[in-house]
Amino acid sequence: MLDIKFIRENSDAVKEALINRQAEADVDGLLELDLLRRAAITEAEELKTERNAASKKIGALMKEGNKAEAEAAKESVRTLGDRISVLDEQVREIDEKIRNIILYIPNLPSDTTPVGQTEEDNPILRSVGEKKTFDFEVKPHWDIAEELKLVDFERGAKITGSGFPVYMGQGAKLQRALISFMLDLHTSEHGYTEVEPPFVCNADSMTGTGQLPKFSEDMYHIADGELYLIPTAEVPLTNLYREEIIDVETPLKVAAYTPCFRREAGAAGRDNRGLLRLHQFDKVEMVNFVKPEESAEQHEILIGEAENVLQRLGLHYRVIELCTADLGFSAAKCYDIELWAPGVERWLEVSSVSNFGDYQARRARIRFRDENGKPQFVHTLNGSGVALPRLVVALLENNQNADGTVTLPEALRPYMSGLERLG
Repeated sequence: MLDIKFIRENSDAVKEALINRQAEADVDGLLELDLLRRAAITEAEELKTERNAASKKIGALMKEGNKAEAEAAKESVRTLGDRISVLDEQVREIDEKIRNIILYIPNLPSDTTPVGQTEEDNPILRSVGEKKTFDFEVKPHWDIAEELKLVDFERGAKITGSGFPVYMGQGAKLQRALISFMLDLHTSEHGYTEVEPPFVCNADSMTGTGQLPKFSEDMYHIADGELYLIPTAEVPLTNLYREEIIDVETPLKVAAYTPCFRREAGAAGRDNRGLLRLHQFDKVEMVNFVKPEESAEQHEILIGEAENVLQRLGLHYRVIELCTADLGFSAAKCYDIELWAPGVERWLEVSSVSNFGDYQARRARIRFRDENGKPQFVHTLNGSGVALPRLVVALLENNQNADGTVTLPEALRPYMSGLERLG
């Protein structure tokens, strides 16, 4: 959430940033409300001072026996009190209107985020590995998964609907192996504390990370209790420390596996076939809480931790930086990691690594104490470490063999009971 004082003092910069983001917000209307709010507060404070003086005068008049003047002073105090109550209510109503507007305003891009109008303007920062060549006809992952009985798409659709696959046999074990491999890597080598959070969150938590109110239609809402199925573990992990003052003398790093639930999976078709876009999927997520002056450096560390997963698995990937128009709602700066999938001949996003600055911390009121002991908002960062469906797509399509089997990366074999191939 943006600070109203910052918007007031930097309105032109905010408007320009929103244009670069291709986002709309009534900044002028917000500033008009801010003027009304400050005017009401000023008048109320002046009237309170006048009321206090009048109240003190009543006692003196009563001692002097001037009852008529005392009664007139009492009436004046009552009149002032009524006006103050009206003004206080106006401030409360304006505060609510201001908050409702600000909650819909996205974060501002960082100074180093490239300005662009479409995803075509996202610069490629680096490419690791090379596209694999094959001496046989390459199959898409859905054919491999069905032939090896790794995923049952039809029964998943029967049980729930499209976008909810059932993993079977070695496919289910592969999911479990990947989750354990990634959690072990992040906790044993990258310094994360593992968390097992709830898979549902309340509205305050969803608001804290920026899902609500803007993206309510994209989530699964549980009417009883006003709860939501989480779209990512970022929500419960970040809200662990909502409305708290925490110690970030060294970066506070937490990681979790959760299923993720999203309505916006898109229409059926080749571009969304198989595991490419789902309503429910598994993901390992990393969240960092740091001092403001450390967040840029920590962002680079975080992208490296996500890349390490793919390096251990021997997969060809590239890192791109999102331009202003392609940024997520809460992010100030974001890197995406994309895997090459030869079966579908596409680059597939498998991780987004974002620096939110203090945007989420303001919404969730997560603070630390600076060197003077004064509470300040932390900076939050998060990154997928990584999402499983498209990782599985890349593993199956890149490691397929002519005989129909799939070779497992060495890093996964201990988690697959020593199995070297799926088949």
